[in-house]
Amino acid sequence: MTHTRRQTRIGIFVKHQDDAWDTAHALVRRLKDRVVILNNSLPSLPEDLICILVLGGDGTFLSAARLVGTKNIPLLGVKFGEVGFLAITLEDHLEEVLEKVFNKQYQIHERARLNIRMMRKDAILADVDVLNDMVINKSALSRLASCAVYLDKVYLTTFRADGLIVATPTGSTAYSLAAGGPVVHPAVPSIILTPICPFTLTNRPLIIPDTTAIEIRLEDSPEDIVLTLDGQEGFNMDPKDRIFVSKSPNAVQMISFEPDSYYKVLKTRLHWSGGRS
Repeated sequence: MTHTRRQTRIGIFVKHQDDAWDTAHALVRRLKDRVVILNNSLPSLPEDLICILVLGGDGTFLSAARLVGTKNIPLLGVKFGEVGFLAITLEDHLEEVLEKVFNKQYQIHERARLNIRMMRKDAILADVDVLNDMVINKSALSRLASCAVYLDKVYLTTFRADGLIVATPTGSTAYSLAAGGPVVHPAVPSIILTPICPFTLTNRPLIIPDTTAIEIRLEDSPEDIVLTLDGQEGFNMDPKDRIFVSKSPNAVQMISFEPDSYYKVLKTRLHWSGGRS
């Protein structure tokens, strides 16, 4: 007979911000054994976590998503950074939010991830799930990268550009947005391809179904090409490397307290209709 451990504690994940660390230590002093501070050096995550409270900006949230991996532990973002699309609440509301979490008064929404495999001949150099995006980028002084894209094994086009972004709907408000890509609601089952400063103006961002299997080959590209995953991990690429992208089976669970919280965060961060950060 299998026994399920009761979920009683909230994990706290922080990175480098002093004010976020001050808040984390204050929570430990106040809530004692009802919370636990987590870090990347832990051999495994505690099994009794209700959720993980992420104190910081979007980079901290992406690190927490990597820490969770394939476990079904919800994440709750609290904004400390300058810009944050993944945090749904502010430090000022933390006490109210924690009370709702302990009382199970919240909703869980899933955010899709992409699985990225980088191959060199028959060797797999990277096999990583990303919540935001993967970015192929050339160095500042290099000539243009040439990224040949195949969708479900059918050749689409070759993007000659400074780079190429493949993003989830969650990642559509990150680097892809800055490169001219569209904002896509997280519930839309899609993948976004956004070229970075394309040489040909007709190479526009493209939204495709998330059931599509993508292959990217570097054709006649310079040798100083870098693959970056969620801004957290980078790999130097060989011109003959291939990248395979598909929807990951491992979604990220995110806590929210209102059905329309995404739109509130979106208009606040983008300063639509007088939104404030």
